[in-house]
Amino acid sequence: MKRVVITGAGTINSIGQNVSQTINSFKEGRCGISDLKFKDVERLSIKIGGQIHDFEPDKHFNRQQLSLYDRYTQLTLIAANEAIEESGLIFNGQLAATTGVVLGTAGGGVSTWDDNYRAVYEEGKNRVHPFVVPKLMNNAAASHLSMKYNLKGPTFTVSTACASSNHAMAQAFQIVRSAQSPVMVTGGSESMLCFGGVKAWEGLRVMSKDACRPFSLNRNGMVQGEGAAIFVFEELEHAKRRGANIICEVKGFAMSSDAADIVNPSKQGAARAISNALQDAQVNVEDVGYINAHGTGTAANDKTECSAVADVFGHHADKIMISSTKSMHGHIIGGTGAVELVACILALRDGIIAPTIGYEEQDPECALDVVPNEAREAKVEFAISNAFAFGGLNAVLVLQKV
Repeated sequence: MKRVVITGAGTINSIGQNVSQTINSFKEGRCGISDLKFKDVERLSIKIGGQIHDFEPDKHFNRQQLSLYDRYTQLTLIAANEAIEESGLIFNGQLAATTGVVLGTAGGGVSTWDDNYRAVYEEGKNRVHPFVVPKLMNNAAASHLSMKYNLKGPTFTVSTACASSNHAMAQAFQIVRSAQSPVMVTGGSESMLCFGGVKAWEGLRVMSKDACRPFSLNRNGMVQGEGAAIFVFEELEHAKRRGANIICEVKGFAMSSDAADIVNPSKQGAARAISNALQDAQVNVEDVGYINAHGTGTAANDKTECSAVADVFGHHADKIMISSTKSMHGHIIGGTGAVELVACILALRDGIIAPTIGYEEQDPECALDVVPNEAREAKVEFAISNAFAFGGLNAVLVLQKV
C-alpha cells in the first residue's frame, strides 16, 4: 500500500477565510459564534450560529456562476482554490485523468431549497429558476470543483450527516493508498444557516441558545456553523519527486455503525471506530497525543465520547489532550470534520493544541484533559480526528507529523 500525505489545505469558516486566519483564531481561542443574520431570523428560537458574516460572494464569482452555485458550493470552491494553490499542482494529462474529488456534505444546497420553497409556497410563484436542481444537489460542489480544475478521476459526494467529511476523506485516502490515483482532492462543505435550515434543527431540541460549551458541566446543546475545508491528498513518493511541501501524513482510518439508535450515540460504536483506526494506522495508543473530538456540546454526545476514549486508551486517556473546536466555529455538520482537520494540522505541524473554549466547570463524566479555554504548546506525533454522526455512523482518521 502507498503512503498518503497532505500537500495542500484550504478553508473558509466563521473564524477565518483561509487556513492562516483559522489557525490564528485557534491559537487565540477566538469565538466565531454570533447573532444570525438572515430573513425571518426573529421567528426562530435559536438566533446564534457560526455564520460567515463578512463573506461577499459577488467578489469571488460572476453573475452566471452565482446562478449555478449554492452557498455551500461557493465555500467549497474558495477553500479548494487555496488548497490547490498551496499544493502547486497543475492538472493536465495523466494527472488530470486520474485525480478526482470526494467531498462530504449533509444538506447540500439547503439555502437554495429554502429560497425556492419560499418562492413557490409563500409568494405563490409557479416557476423557479431552470438550474434549481443542479444548484441544490448534494454532488454540485464536487462536480463544479472537478470541472474548474479539469479533474477527471473518481468524483462523488458522501452524505453521512455529521461524519460526511471524515467519511469522504477516508475514501479519498483509500483511493490514493490503493494506488488508484496519486492525487485526490477531498474535504467537506456545509451551509445550512437559513430559516428552514435552522428551524429544522430546532425541532430536535439539542440546540443551545447562548453558546457551545463542549465537555463543560453546564453545556446545553450544540450550535450550528457553516464553512468548508478542502485538502490535497497525495501519494508520498509522488509528492517527494516534485519537491512538494508536505503538511502531514494520513496514516489510517476506520468506520463503524452503531446499529442502535437514529440520534442517541453509542459508546461501543465510537470505541470500535477509534480502535480500528489505530489498528489500520499501526499506531499504539500510547503514541497518540491529541484528539480532535466530535464534541458537539450536547449532554449525551460529550460524555459518550469521553467514555469511548477512556475505554480505548485506558490509563493513557488521562495523558491525551482532547479538544472540541466546535466551541469556536460551531457544528458545520457535513463540513465539520474537514474544518477540524485544520486543528489537527496545527497540532502536528506547529505544536499548538487548539482549546475548548467556553469551558466553565468540569463534568465528572468528561474528566479528561479537554484543553480548557487556552491553546497549549505541545509536541504531538500522532493525532486523531473523530466524527460520530446521527444515524450512528462513525468515521475516525489518524494523522502523523512529518
